[in-house]
Amino acid sequence: MAHDLLRLCAIEAGYASVQVLWQVDLAVGQGQSVVLLGPNGAGKTTLLRVLLGLLPAWHGQVILEGADVTAERPDQRVRRGISYMSEVGVFPRLTVEENLRIGGLFAEPRRRQAQKEDLYRLFPDLAERPSAAAATLSGGQRKMLAIAKALAASPRLLVMDEPSAGLSPLLVGEVKALLERLRGQGLSLLIAEQNVAFLELADRVFMLEGGRTRFEGTVADLRADDALSRAFFGLG
Repeated sequence: MAHDLLRLCAIEAGYASVQVLWQVDLAVGQGQSVVLLGPNGAGKTTLLRVLLGLLPAWHGQVILEGADVTAERPDQRVRRGISYMSEVGVFPRLTVEENLRIGGLFAEPRRRQAQKEDLYRLFPDLAERPSAAAATLSGGQRKMLAIAKALAASPRLLVMDEPSAGLSPLLVGEVKALLERLRGQGLSLLIAEQNVAFLELADRVFMLEGGRTRFEGTVADLRADDALSRAFFGLG
């Protein structure tokens, strides 16, 4: 069994007096790809915000490599190796180069230039337009820039919120292929999605429904649960 890089334990959280999450557990093993499934309003983004320190947990713990980071600031968690790609992912008015510079803000200074060169090799479309504003890129290029910006921090865990948002099926396939390549290089992934195409990447699946854990297991386990797979995602 993979050593846990991340563990969320009995997380409860919400906004003002409105509770959104109830006793949610989740784990990502070293080198694992975990997909967090659930419809809109299930609590996926809220859970990611707690993980990143952008929203306080009302109850529970965030454990990173055995250390309790529940009270740590977001920047402290980034320095520990967590990087986040939001649904938007980029600063549209800033250039490709500026987005990458911000993404690598907390990376080891000696590694920044080499990491940027590695990213330009990985994303040749971005290498051709370093001075272009992110807003002028195509939808697919903006998504690739969002991924590159998150990778600029040289993370050990890449957390992604709806990477398929706004993309055509063809571009979703390109994103999946890229993530498969990154997983093959040992990067741990936590992907919050509605698009079941990302199950192809999953070592484990967690499903949220109404702020509670509805399912935890492998893709095979999910497919074996006919009622659950049909009711939520048309699998079977």
